[in-house]
This record gives sequence, structure tokens and C-alpha cells, in this order.
Amino acid sequence: MTQASAPAGSHQGGLPYALAAYGIWGFVPLFFKLLESVPPVEVLAQRIIWSLPLCFLIMVFRRQIGDYLAALRDPRVLRMLLASALLIAVNWLVYIFAIFTDHVLAASLGYYLNPLVNVMLGMLFLGERLGRLQLVAVVIAGIGVAILLAGALDTLWISLTLALSFGFYGLIRKIVPVGSLPGLAIETTLLMPLALAVSGWYLWIGDGRGFGSDGAISLLLMAGGIVTAVPLLLFATAARRMSYAALGFAQYLAPTLQFLLGLFAFHEPLKPVQLACFVLIWISIAVFSFDMWRKMRAERVGGSI
Repeated sequence: MTQASAPAGSHQGGLPYALAAYGIWGFVPLFFKLLESVPPVEVLAQRIIWSLPLCFLIMVFRRQIGDYLAALRDPRVLRMLLASALLIAVNWLVYIFAIFTDHVLAASLGYYLNPLVNVMLGMLFLGERLGRLQLVAVVIAGIGVAILLAGALDTLWISLTLALSFGFYGLIRKIVPVGSLPGLAIETTLLMPLALAVSGWYLWIGDGRGFGSDGAISLLLMAGGIVTAVPLLLFATAARRMSYAALGFAQYLAPTLQFLLGLFAFHEPLKPVQLACFVLIWISIAVFSFDMWRKMRAERVGGSI
């Protein structure tokens, strides 16, 4: 399943699914804020535990259990998915930590950087060549990150960890021959023993903050599985119905919503160096998006000849 295989004229059909997926991801800090009394590691463990049953239900509905079982029998696929599982676990943990410690702006910057990181990884590992405008966009983004080194080093690690972990995660998932949902199910299966151990530890110490301590908290932790699996399913549906370039425009919705939440809902202070970095990143994204739009338009014109 590749985005490039989307049929011509199907961009509008996939757009509602893409907007729904990125909209959920954009507003998800509001959900995790409700759990900030729970240790971030336990939130991560519960997210893994409750994602797997929902993944199985969706796979049964979509008849993808066979894909899941076939991938489990392939040692090479399992090794690659173990690596991607560790990367996505790091990404989820740092993201939860960022929300709990009032660094949503730093998290949004990380996801703004992610598409540009993907371009760099494609060049380094997939032999893809940077176009002139893509190179300009990456250089502008690099200048923005360098500015953060001068005055916001305390949160720069959050942004870079999120961007790099998700970038390498996407690189592996691009290479491994398994669909989005079966892949996520295998990743959560591989992480399950550790997640159960962590959850069992917190249940045993009984600090009164996590699963089982309060009915509302327990239900919210269980809902973490829905928050994980549903937007991924929406994203996978959008990817089948849209071109990669068209999907690229929608992906900036999530970090934009996160930025607005951090600024206006959570009232996080925006340092001058952070503002300068965001402005440069937005300029970089504008250049990058213009290049994507130009190529997409050229392909449409070429295909109609």
C-alpha cells in the first residue's frame, strides 16, 4: 500500500480522513493533560496495552489478521518492527513528558521539523536527491534550530528527539513490507511484555495515581488505545485515497493545532528565540510546500497530455 498509487482525482475523497487524523493528533494534548497526575511511563504502558485489542478488532473487520500472522513468521520483518517499536515508544514517551511538563510548543516544533527530517533521511538512506527548493527549505530550518541552541537549549532536545525518532520510525516503516495497522499491532505485541511489567509494577506499589486508583483515570488510560489506533486508521485510509504530495499539505495541521493549544490554552511562554525559530520553520515549510505543489501540478499537467 503506497500513497503514490492513489487514483487520479481521488484527493478530495481522502481529504476528510486526513483532516480527521491530523485533527485528532493536533488536539491530543488536551486528552493527555487529563492524565498528568499519572507517571508518564505508566501512561505509555497503558497506551500500548489498550492499543493492541483495538488493533485486533480493526484487523478482523478489515481482514488483515493474515498479514499480521505472516509478518510474525518473518524474522527480518520482526527485527525491523522491533526497531520501529522502540523508536515509536521513545517518541510517545517524550511527547507525553512534553505535555505533562508544559512544553507543548517544543513538541509542536518537533512535528513541524519532521517532514524536513524525512527529506534528509530519504537523501541519506534511500538515495533520493534534494531539489533546489528542498535544499533551501532544509537550510532555513537548520538555521532555525541553530537559533534555539543560543537560547532554548533546555527544550531543544524534546523537539529534536520527536522529529528524529518519528523520522527514523517512518523510514523503517517505509522499508518494511507490512501495512500500517498490522505493523502497529506487531509493534505493540513486541512492546507488550515490557508494558505489562511496567503496569504491574505500578499496580503493585499502589501509589494511588495510575490504573485502578480511580475509575475516571482508569477509563481515560483505556481510552488511550482509541486515541492511538483511530487516527492511524484514518491516516491509512487517507493515504490510500490521496497522493503523497497532497497528504503532505495536511500534515501541518497537527503541529499548528498543538502550537495554538500551547500558546492560548496552556499559556506557555513563547521566548523570542523560539518565535524566531518558528518563523524560520514556517518559511521553510512554505518553501517546501510550494515545491511539493509545483511538482504535483506538473504531474497533473503531464498526466493530462
